[in-house]
Amino acid sequence: MQTQEHFDGLETRKPAEREAQLMAALPAQVAHAKTMTRAFAGILAHVDPAKVHSREALAKLPVTRKGELLERQKAQRAQDPFGGFAAVVRGPAMPHVFASPGPIYEPDSGIRDYWRAGRAMFAAGFRSGDLAHNCFSYHMTPGAFIMESGAHAVGCTVFPAGTGQTEQQLQVISELRPVAYLGTPSFLRILVEKAQESGGDISSIRKGLVGGEAFPPSLRDWFTERGMDIYQSYATADLGLIAYETASRQGMVIDEGVIVEIVRPGTGDPVAPGEVGEVVVTSLSPAYPLIRFGTGDLSAVLPGEDPTGRTNMRIKGWLGRADQTTKIRGMFVHPGQVADIARRFPEIVKARLVVTGEMANDVMTFQVETASAPQGLDARIGEAVRDVTKLRADVQLLQPGTLPNDGKVIEDARSYK
Repeated sequence: MQTQEHFDGLETRKPAEREAQLMAALPAQVAHAKTMTRAFAGILAHVDPAKVHSREALAKLPVTRKGELLERQKAQRAQDPFGGFAAVVRGPAMPHVFASPGPIYEPDSGIRDYWRAGRAMFAAGFRSGDLAHNCFSYHMTPGAFIMESGAHAVGCTVFPAGTGQTEQQLQVISELRPVAYLGTPSFLRILVEKAQESGGDISSIRKGLVGGEAFPPSLRDWFTERGMDIYQSYATADLGLIAYETASRQGMVIDEGVIVEIVRPGTGDPVAPGEVGEVVVTSLSPAYPLIRFGTGDLSAVLPGEDPTGRTNMRIKGWLGRADQTTKIRGMFVHPGQVADIARRFPEIVKARLVVTGEMANDVMTFQVETASAPQGLDARIGEAVRDVTKLRADVQLLQPGTLPNDGKVIEDARSYK
């Protein structure tokens, strides 16, 4: 039930209560995924769902990344376009099928506010009776439907504007007078600038929820100067809403329907609080129960609770991409290989592969943080680098805390001139 300040009571639960309820739901969701989807029946074949009742137990399960999901879908196109990951079948339980670049196919569900975007809308100031101008694409991808279903959950009426046709959009805005915008921040800026050039009136738009691309503070301030209060959401076609911005403008609050971990890129190992890593999400959706799904996005946990009274974990927002696979001297090197090397040496606290030089003249430096460096450690690490990557690298031993906290496992610092 919505209150004046929050979408529902889930947002203000005591953290310990939320954690207990999430962990209580986890074994059943793992069992549901194993029973209802062929993909997780295989991925989790040796997992006892009843034992997955803590974050520590969850962290032992394999991470399924988008690339693996795509490969499974490709291999099973003729039999199952979803690659065995969907727990619903075509019919009333699946009103739509969507396609994301790849293509990756995603099922819709008949569940109200299936992607849970209503929570983000409410935090952005959307209220029942508002008219929302939805400029996400209604063509193939689910973006527009994610936002439309969330707007309906709040009680909004939606104009399905879609993308492009700027002049027609400006006419509609001036005549229908929507108070809210949904879409990418870049397209909203185009609308504002075109209105200024043509003398169009879009002054009715006072708030908005954006997504699909980076939303830097400078652009947010640009909208604020023009009387628009614009917030950002973090959602994917696979998972729905992951996190959302609030009036505090302090990071993004995690949605109530997912369990989020931050792991070291290329691995499934959770990082220390505050360290940048890949966002891995376990969805509690019954229709598409993704367990430890690697988003490929980088972020970090932001300590403390949101000043708006929402008590869930916060993240710092989108900080880059986790897939840092790099081609070096004709060979692909993956973040997982860097992690494999680091795991061989208990002395290594943190590792990073830096590639410098010019193209065709690559120089690899394997940087490691270590509190103790016994004689010959650098030589043994160098041998491990050659063993895993088939390439030679200089090894640099550093004090703990030296490497930047940016989530990079492979840094490509080559000159491409």
